[in-house]
Amino acid sequence: QVQLVESGGGLVQPGGSLRLSCAASGSIFKINAMGWYRQAPGKQRELVAVITVRGSTNYADSVKGRFTISRDNAKTTVYLQMNSLKPEDTAVYYCAASQGVSSGQAMAGQGYDYWGQGTQVTVSS
Repeated sequence: QVQLVESGGGLVQPGGSLRLSCAASGSIFKINAMGWYRQAPGKQRELVAVITVRGSTNYADSVKGRFTISRDNAKTTVYLQMNSLKPEDTAVYYCAASQGVSSGQAMAGQGYDYWGQGTQVTVSS
C-alpha cells in the first residue's frame, strides 16, 4: 500500500502563487509516476501534471507555463508550484500515484491506484 498526504492549499488572489506538497509513504517502490489532479465543483476530475520516476513531466494545456511539478531527491515528496493563478484554477487538488503501467500510460492518466485526501485551492479576490 501507498499513503499520500497533501498540504499547501489555501486562498490566494488572482495572479498569486501557491505550492502544494504530497508526501508518499509505504510501498513507494511500486510507484512509476505521480500526478496532480484537480476537480472543480460540477466538473470532471482532470489531470493537471505528471512526473515519472525518470523525471519526465507532462502538463495539461490549461496550466502549461504556469505550473511546475517536481520532486525531492528521495522521490518521496512531489510538489506542484502554481504561479499566475486564475479563478478557474479553483478546485480540490489531489495527489495520486501510478503503478503497474508504462510511463507513457501514466502520462495519459492511467494506473493511478493511490490517492491523497485532497487539498482545496481557491483563487479569488
